[in-house]
Amino acid sequence: MKGPRPVLSREEEQALTERQREVLDDLTVLFSSGFAHLTMAEIASTLSCSLRTLYGLAPSRDDLVLVVVDRDLRRVGRAAMAAIEPGMNPLQAIRSYLRAANVAVADTTEAFAADAAADPNTHALNEAHSQYLIDITRAVLDTAVACGDIADIDTAAVARVVAGLGADFAGPNILPTLRTSPKDAADAVVDIVLSGLIHPLAPTATS
Repeated sequence: MKGPRPVLSREEEQALTERQREVLDDLTVLFSSGFAHLTMAEIASTLSCSLRTLYGLAPSRDDLVLVVVDRDLRRVGRAAMAAIEPGMNPLQAIRSYLRAANVAVADTTEAFAADAAADPNTHALNEAHSQYLIDITRAVLDTAVACGDIADIDTAAVARVVAGLGADFAGPNILPTLRTSPKDAADAVVDIVLSGLIHPLAPTATS
């Protein structure tokens, strides 16, 4: 199962200098407050780096946003896969995986959510990563059905609900209505849905 195509190839990422990696980390923080209003010159001034450094990472502000977003989502994605431990039953694996994946939206601000939704390329990138979460979750749900841990449900529908919650709750129209962070809200609903799927004779999946 393939994830979204990387914005930076493996070779390009491995070739980054330590300074470029530091700048990307700083950009994650800077863009969290929104990015649509920023120019490359303003970014360079704010981060005390050269324009040459920025253009070495991407040819434009919009491309720079894609590099930063994709890099951050891939880092979270690797941690999410690592959260699935040997011996977990399928529903435990889904719960652990999505809790780790939802870290990606834990600190989403309204400003970033609005800018990301308004930019077609950033929106498409987020959608692609969200779809990958859904695909992984559906595959594990299919395993749960095959093992008899849950009933023979429409795994595509359930996967879209539970794995898409983080992205949905981090949207610009939903985020302001939440009482908690998008991650906390998504984790809570995932627990509710998974608890409802447990087969009466199956081991507890949310312990």
